[in-house]
Amino acid sequence: MLVAQRWQKIVQLVNERGSIRVTELSAICEVTEETIRRDLDKLESEGKLLRSHGGAVSIPSSQAETPYIERETTNADEKRRIAQAAVGHVNEHDRIILDASSTAWYMAQHLPDIPLTVLTNSIKVAIELSTKEKVKVISTGGLLSPRSLSYVGPLAERSLSTYHVDKAFISCKGLHLRRGLSEFNELQALIKQKMIGIADTIYVLADYSKFGLQSLAHVASWEQIQHVITDEKTDADTIRQLTELSVNVHQIPACV
Repeated sequence: MLVAQRWQKIVQLVNERGSIRVTELSAICEVTEETIRRDLDKLESEGKLLRSHGGAVSIPSSQAETPYIERETTNADEKRRIAQAAVGHVNEHDRIILDASSTAWYMAQHLPDIPLTVLTNSIKVAIELSTKEKVKVISTGGLLSPRSLSYVGPLAERSLSTYHVDKAFISCKGLHLRRGLSEFNELQALIKQKMIGIADTIYVLADYSKFGLQSLAHVASWEQIQHVITDEKTDADTIRQLTELSVNVHQIPACV
């Protein structure tokens, strides 16, 4: 069995059964348990399963990473308007971070060709900005997450550690008023934690659907966030509670 076939078989078995042990996978795939453990580590890093004690479990649909093409088209109008509003907070000669969210990609589309330094872990953002001659683009590199088209993992985190930026523009899978920001897996959470840690000012870009959700891996508390840019559908009570947490909320008006 080729390596790629073994990985496919492992994911298939985990999804079919819900959970499976390393010993079972070792026997089925006719490889050592150590090889299976390495396979599970890799598949978890790609968001295809979750490691458990002695084996692996399937990812609940609420925790699975949404493919980029799906995120790109979900609430696209709200995301585009949030992105346009976010561009208004960027000044010439700023050093900024754009994460691998679809809203950050829309923001990259709207950024003017002015002197800027943009640090990103997103392939889509880097390609979008490559046509703008005055914008200096720095890509983190690292382990490619194929669903999000983003770089994650230790190499990407170390790359971010060498920089300092003025502003970070990020989004997350879940924004909970008591529990803060969260992501669907640890790799995505760690990369966003690092982005927050190297930026002076944090802007969270989030449409109404993100609020009230809590995903698997904690990213940050609201004490670390200075600004939220959201759309008109986010309810007034959420806006009030964020304001009480000392977060500056920029709620963009509906299209007329």
